[in-house]
Amino acid sequence: MADDDTFIREVNEEIRKEQAKAIWDRYGPILIGLALFVVLATSAYVGYRYWDESRANTSGDAYSQALRLANEGKEDDALAALAEIEKSGYGAYPVLARMRSATVKADKGDVATAVSELDAVAADGSIPQSLRDMARLRAALLLVDTGSYADVSSRVEALAVDGNALRHSAREALGLSAWKEGKAADALKLFEQIVADQAAPQNVRQRATLMSELIRGSGGAS
Repeated sequence: MADDDTFIREVNEEIRKEQAKAIWDRYGPILIGLALFVVLATSAYVGYRYWDESRANTSGDAYSQALRLANEGKEDDALAALAEIEKSGYGAYPVLARMRSATVKADKGDVATAVSELDAVAADGSIPQSLRDMARLRAALLLVDTGSYADVSSRVEALAVDGNALRHSAREALGLSAWKEGKAADALKLFEQIVADQAAPQNVRQRATLMSELIRGSGGAS
């Protein structure tokens, strides 16, 4: 009986070996191919991540350097550095460089060129909407001092609606422009909207509170 059991186990073992060999002969190359594909795909993904992060870090460092130059008052050097990032930067940095370049030009007194360049960013459909909206806001803020209420409104009125992340700054730009143009009642309404908005940044609410008090104190909104 023991010999029979041993014989049966040996037969079963041989059958399993034959089955395993048949399966390997049939599917082995496919399994090897899949394993190689997984290894190559993983290597390609890791390589791409490294390449992507390296380019982003390089552009980020260059952008930080350009900002440092601008903050140090080296405006021409900053503009040259930003122009290079516009040409060869990676990710969002070329757009950020365009916008920062416009700000530097405004600081140099060329507000008209700055507004024109920001308007060009805002009109570029290939740029993410959040950056386009930021360009509109920056142009409007520049125009508070140099343009009309209509100029400011045409750029940020659509941003001043409830739910828009930039509504607080957009309302502030509109309110300042309205106040400057003698539209005290309109200005007061905008500043009161900011004060009442609990989501507004504290510094923006403080400025809006001061402007509201100033307008009421002047009697211009009655």
